[in-house]
Amino acid sequence: MNEEEVIQLVKENDHAAITKFVEKYKPIVERLSFQVGVNPKDIADIVQDIFSTILQKMDRFRHEILSVRVYQITINTAKAYHRKQKREQKLMNQSYQEQKVSQRYGYYFDKQDHMMLHECMQGLNTNYKLPLILYYFHDKTYEEIATILKCKTSTVTTRMLHGKKLLKKSFEQTEAKGGYPHGRKTIG
Repeated sequence: MNEEEVIQLVKENDHAAITKFVEKYKPIVERLSFQVGVNPKDIADIVQDIFSTILQKMDRFRHEILSVRVYQITINTAKAYHRKQKREQKLMNQSYQEQKVSQRYGYYFDKQDHMMLHECMQGLNTNYKLPLILYYFHDKTYEEIATILKCKTSTVTTRMLHGKKLLKKSFEQTEAKGGYPHGRKTIG
């Protein structure tokens, strides 16, 4: 039986032809999936998805070489599997980081935003960090901060402006790394 006959019988929903088709290509699909990097525990599910896709698209196959389409669909399904794995891993990592930060600092802060702000401010110089902490976490005015830090209000203003710029840069770097999943407050 040539490939055109197999395609025609499968299109007609001939169960014997479908079984023969799956038996012929299943080892190839499994081996290729494994070689492309699909986790062995997921191969059965991927193979099922591949044959489901092939059988759904069989009516679109014309005079093509069936084995070529099987390889193409297997490779595309494996690529989709890898993209899905990366997305899931990224979400798990973000959730883990968020949980880790929450466990580490949850006692000290009321909001998740404050925890992320704290994480970003750790890299700032004390001259910029202290006014930002007093302003954002303790709701102090510039005048109150000047009194607490024993400096002029204009000095606090300058440190706040420069500190906000540095903090904004830190936020952007953290965002680029995917470390701030809930968006951010506008700073600066």
